[in-house]
Amino acid sequence: MNARILIVEDEVVTRQTLTRLFQQEGYEVFDAADGLQMENIMRQERVDVVIMDVNLPGKNGLELAESLRESDNIGLIFLTGRDSEDDRLLALELGADDYLIKPYNPKELTIRVRNLCRRIEASRSGSPVENNSVEFQFHGWRLNSDSRCLYSPENQMFRLPKSEYRALEYFYLTRAAFLTVKHWLNVCWIANCVRMTVPLTLPFVAFVGILSLTRKHRT
Repeated sequence: MNARILIVEDEVVTRQTLTRLFQQEGYEVFDAADGLQMENIMRQERVDVVIMDVNLPGKNGLELAESLRESDNIGLIFLTGRDSEDDRLLALELGADDYLIKPYNPKELTIRVRNLCRRIEASRSGSPVENNSVEFQFHGWRLNSDSRCLYSPENQMFRLPKSEYRALEYFYLTRAAFLTVKHWLNVCWIANCVRMTVPLTLPFVAFVGILSLTRKHRT
C-alpha cells in the first residue's frame, strides 16, 4: 500500500510543487492551506506523513504539532523558512521527526520522507527496519528504535507513544544510578507531551521499574 502524505502549506506554488513532487514518487497526496483544512482531511482520510510549514494562517505549525505528537504513528516533517535554533528545537520537542529549511533539496526531502515511511511501517507492523534497527536489551526486555515497540521477555509486543519511547530510550542510556521522576520527565518532554493527564502504559511503568530496581542494587 502506497504511503499517504499530507502537505500543509499556505503558499500556493510551494504547495503545488510539493504535491507534484510526491505524486511523481508514487505517493497518494493530500494538501491543505491551513490547520482547519488539515484537521478536516485527517478526520476523513488515513495519513501517514504530514509535511508542514511553521508559518500558517490561524494556528501555526508548532501549535498544530501538539495535536499530532501523540497520534498513532503519524510522521511529521517541518519544511519552513524559519531557521532559528529555538524553532527547530521546539519542533523536535513537540514530536516532529525532522525539520528542514527552505529552500530545500527535493532529493533530500524525498529520501527523508521515504526513510520516515519505512520507520512508520515498521512501527505499525512491529517489525524492525532491516539493517537500520537498534535494539536496547535489558533483563529480557527489548526496545526497538525504529518501530518504537517494546517487547516483553515473553515476546509480547507493545506499541509505545512517542513520548514514552523517548523516556525509555533516555532512561536506558543514562548512566546515572538513580534518576528522579521529575528529572527524566523534564528531560524527555513527557510533562509537555502528555501533560500528565494521559495514564502511562503498563509496559512503560514495568520497564522503568526494572531499570530502577537494578540500578539501585548496583549502587
